[in-house]
Amino acid sequence: MMRTTIAAAFALAASPALAATGPFLSLHNTNFVVLLAFILFLAILAYFKVPGKIGEMLDKRAAGIRDELNEARALREEAQTVLASFERKQKEVQAQADRIVATAREEASQAAEQAKADLEKSIARRITAAEDQIASAQAAAVKDVRDRAITIAVAAARDVMSKQLTKAAGAKLVDEAIAQVETKLH
Repeated sequence: MMRTTIAAAFALAASPALAATGPFLSLHNTNFVVLLAFILFLAILAYFKVPGKIGEMLDKRAAGIRDELNEARALREEAQTVLASFERKQKEVQAQADRIVATAREEASQAAEQAKADLEKSIARRITAAEDQIASAQAAAVKDVRDRAITIAVAAARDVMSKQLTKAAGAKLVDEAIAQVETKLH
């Protein structure tokens, strides 16, 4: 490979040098001096094995890049594993949150149903208490009306009897009225 490079360099260097005027193989010809310097430079490079060292450096660089690519691939796979783990955990957390929300909704529904049942019981108790109060007030009103009616009837009967009856006949009528009232009240 090195010899092909040197031959190509000679071919390229020779063509412009042949076009120069005057004797080519003279140290006064700059083209010839440049050609000699270039050949000397290539010889020095070949002597110190620079192309081989450059190849080694490129091989080392390629190996380093290959190693970095392998490491990057491994890191990528590890990152994908971690991402999958996080996604799995996120799904688990989401499922748990959904269960918590469902449980809370169910408990809220049960609490609402219990509150509704308690309210209905409370309303029923209040209605019963109000009906009892109404019945008691009605019974008291009926008793009060009866008591007043009896009082008025007794007073009216006394007035009528005192005007029309004698004492003995009046006493007999009062006793009969009392007996009738007692039988009707009980």
